[in-house]
Amino acid sequence: MKELPLTVKRSIELFGLLLIGALFVVGSDIIMPVIMAFFISIMLVPVYRFLRKYKVPEIIAIVFPILLVVIFVGLIVWFFSAQVANLVADFPEIKKNVAIHLKSLSQWISSVSHYSPTQQLDFINKKSNDLLNMAGGMASGAALTLSSIFVFVGLLPIYIYLMLFYKDILLKFIFMWFKTDHHPKVKEAIYETESIIKNYLVGLLIQITYMTVLLGGLLMLFGIEHALLIGIIFAILNLIPYVGALIGNIIGVLLTLTASTSMAPVITVLAVIAAVQFLDNNILMPRIVGSKVKINALIAILGVVLGGSLAGVSGMFLAMPIIAVLKVIFDRTEMFKQWGVLFGDERPSKSPMTFPMFRKKAL
Repeated sequence: MKELPLTVKRSIELFGLLLIGALFVVGSDIIMPVIMAFFISIMLVPVYRFLRKYKVPEIIAIVFPILLVVIFVGLIVWFFSAQVANLVADFPEIKKNVAIHLKSLSQWISSVSHYSPTQQLDFINKKSNDLLNMAGGMASGAALTLSSIFVFVGLLPIYIYLMLFYKDILLKFIFMWFKTDHHPKVKEAIYETESIIKNYLVGLLIQITYMTVLLGGLLMLFGIEHALLIGIIFAILNLIPYVGALIGNIIGVLLTLTASTSMAPVITVLAVIAAVQFLDNNILMPRIVGSKVKINALIAILGVVLGGSLAGVSGMFLAMPIIAVLKVIFDRTEMFKQWGVLFGDERPSKSPMTFPMFRKKAL
């Protein structure tokens, strides 16, 4: 059979990428729960195998680890709700502090511009009316978002159960796509993918726990209000590479400003977050996750942004494990090996422009 020209192959690859992106845009509400369930089911496989080893019935061996996940998520939601309740209880004090900050901001704006406090108030009132007009349209969108979240959460346990129950069928389906000679490579890719996903997801669960305890505990020692709430919000947002940490810093500063009229607590919060994040990025997380797959920062950021635009918050959270799995697959196929190089962080020892194949022959 005649091999296709290189340009045709690359055109097919780019068309395939475009088609996959279109599928994610159109069917993200269906695809994202399936991908999330796939990752969680792989994380639960060791528990399933352990229970089956001791002759536990298959149904119980599947349902038990799913119940553990539900209980864990429920505890996180309960803890977060309790912290938010404490924040709501301090609302009168927060309202007073916000008024002080707004007054200081208004005085500063008056000192550096020609806008008086009265003009600023008129501007705020006009914009408030615009926001109120937008609120009606946003309410329906919020209702749709909440309904999609409930559908997402409701389908996850069902998908996880079925994937664990039919995992042998899924594996047979994968092997049947390849020739028998390629089965050792397929088996190696499956084992490595399983290892990467387990290390990544278990590492993230551990990271949420120690980030909340470490950051929240240190902020409490420094007397920062709502320390545990800042800790858990930052720990969850930090799961989104690069972007999440920035948003977490902003929310931490805003929560601190609402609880104090001084700037000293804000500086303390930023310093503690920076120290904990440095410890997490350079010492703790690399040892916990220990992934052999290294993704370069450019692809990581693009993946998070693209995942968010295609599939919302769930796409941002799942971007990194999806990219890691794709790199494992690309590295083991001749056709897509260049994509594996693009995703990786192994920089060439010298510029590819100096390689013999890129030099023009002297005339």
